[in-house]
Amino acid sequence: MRSLWILGILLILFGCKTVSSTSGGNSSYDSYQEDINSSLPQYPDFRKIESQLSELPSIVSATAVDDELEIVQQRLIEKNKSEIYFSGYTVLVYSGIDRNKAFNTRDEMFQNFPELAAEMQYQEPRYLVKVGRYAYKFEAQKNFSLIKTQFPTARIIQDRFQRKEYEAPQVIDNNAEGKN
Repeated sequence: MRSLWILGILLILFGCKTVSSTSGGNSSYDSYQEDINSSLPQYPDFRKIESQLSELPSIVSATAVDDELEIVQQRLIEKNKSEIYFSGYTVLVYSGIDRNKAFNTRDEMFQNFPELAAEMQYQEPRYLVKVGRYAYKFEAQKNFSLIKTQFPTARIIQDRFQRKEYEAPQVIDNNAEGKN
């Protein structure tokens, strides 16, 4: 038993021996060299390529691009005019199922902001009070910030609008009451 204790103590003493440093400090790295050129990527010499390109005769375009761009632009304008609807943004002031509240909101809009034409729409089962037709969202920001002071639930939404050129003409009914 005693020999077992002695063996354990010796193991602990030799196990706790400090490790001596094998490096000799900074001086051992003075003679270190490594060649990594074989692993680096190879790039072409662009000075040679540039000098070769400058020796070639320069090619100048004889036709201007402006005429072609004008034609493409006119095609896009005609295509856009042929579409009945366009996508844009509007300020939604009220959205809900209460008809009276929708009418009250529209009336408040006329009182508070007479320069802004509020329109009311019915999309079953809800009523919408909207202001403005804007092609871009930043155009709606000015009126939105004004409306937001009086109507905190107002928000800018995406909407589709019918072009003015395609608005249906009013139908006149010759058989209407009171007409002869």
